[in-house]
Amino acid sequence: MSQRPHLDLLQGTLDLLILRTLQGGPMHGWAVSERIQQISRDVLQVNQGSLYPALHRLEHNGWVKAQWGVSELGRRARFYHLTGTGRKQLELESENWDRLIAAIGRVMRMA
Repeated sequence: MSQRPHLDLLQGTLDLLILRTLQGGPMHGWAVSERIQQISRDVLQVNQGSLYPALHRLEHNGWVKAQWGVSELGRRARFYHLTGTGRKQLELESENWDRLIAAIGRVMRMA
């Protein structure tokens, strides 16, 4: 079986993916990473060195809040959830993403 290449994310894309993942409900960091990998069919892998700075940045911006809880493995973990501001930011970033994808598509179809 051939290895699929992993893709590097555009700047800001990780924040969008995290916000979208948290739209489904609170999750701890590792679960966010696993969910992104699962949904992308292993094309996107978010390492801890990228994930946790992004989560802290989102928390600093007020887009997510964190609280301590217990993971499914019985370990203490920070669970992140979207704030109202985070939901608005997700909507804005999703619109920007759609515009970007449409623009890239137009360029790629040039004859």
